[in-house]
Amino acid sequence: MKGSIYSIITGSGSYIPPKIVENKKFHDHVFYNTAGELIPKTNEEIVRKFQEITEIEERRYADDQYLASDLAYFAAQKAVHDAQIDPETLDYIIVAHNFGDVRADNLKCDTVPSLASRVKLKLGIENPFTVAYDLPFGCPGWVQGVIQADYYLKSGDAKRILVIGAEILSRIADPHDIDSMIYSDGAGAVILEAATSEEPVGVISHLTRTDAVDYAFLLRMEKSYNPNYHDNTIFVKMNGRKLYEYALNTVPGTVKACIDKAGLDISDIKKVLIHQANAKMDDAILSRLFRLYGIKDMPEGIMPMTISKFGNNSVATVPILYDLIMKGGMENQQLNEGDFVVFTSVGAGMNVNAFIYRMP
Repeated sequence: MKGSIYSIITGSGSYIPPKIVENKKFHDHVFYNTAGELIPKTNEEIVRKFQEITEIEERRYADDQYLASDLAYFAAQKAVHDAQIDPETLDYIIVAHNFGDVRADNLKCDTVPSLASRVKLKLGIENPFTVAYDLPFGCPGWVQGVIQADYYLKSGDAKRILVIGAEILSRIADPHDIDSMIYSDGAGAVILEAATSEEPVGVISHLTRTDAVDYAFLLRMEKSYNPNYHDNTIFVKMNGRKLYEYALNTVPGTVKACIDKAGLDISDIKKVLIHQANAKMDDAILSRLFRLYGIKDMPEGIMPMTISKFGNNSVATVPILYDLIMKGGMENQQLNEGDFVVFTSVGAGMNVNAFIYRMP
């Protein structure tokens, strides 16, 4: 058969921890500001304002006995089963994460061996040429993993690749920081395979940028805001206002450039699967994207959201979102043959990326 090589998703899986943590659970926390001063508001006021901005009502936390590599393995198992493949035939396993395996009783990042090697072990893969490596790239890590897989597949270096995004953010969130309410845990995975087609299908364009000079430390690791915290453990911190501005100024233009690169118009796009970071921010990003095309109102239902129930689990948000839609887990959301879909994310680095995918 004549044609070009394209990267298509043949299976997906996700793991959403069963432990539900509602916003009211934060009513007994003690919150400090960046200056180490108690925030002069009631927790009820703080939580109410937080939910108004982010739309997060609850989030999921992993059970204490599990690590990020366990969550990655659970999602990988489902993806392998969904694709109906022998895992021994995988050429690469790419695991996107940021903090490695953080134990519930020891809040330190453990990345040796790589989470990808741990997943390979758990899957029981003996093939020495199943190359396993990690990809720490902020929240856009899973999207970047798919982009890397696309390079391998189109080059002919690989036929089948497993890309996973897994994170347990609940353990590296400062309990005295309001932003700790954003974070959650989970994992998502896909199997990508090389396919020959005369018509463009699967991943048809992608684009990535890194803005480090002025924005590298908008997300960073620092000690607790509580000046009396019992040790010097470092937690994830972010400059929310500047991060919001950065995302609005970079993501819409990057996505438009990626759509243009595919030779498409915004009217061709059926869905935008965006990193579930903050509902207000995601709405603003998509509104600005449509305004770049001279369109005031974006179509209803084009941007499915999971953040209200699952929170922000970093690299896992986009693959979980995709898997839920494919498995009929989101009401009034479907992906059909021939649909053009945008996958996009923004996060630490600061990094922004996107790829355009045509459903096979």
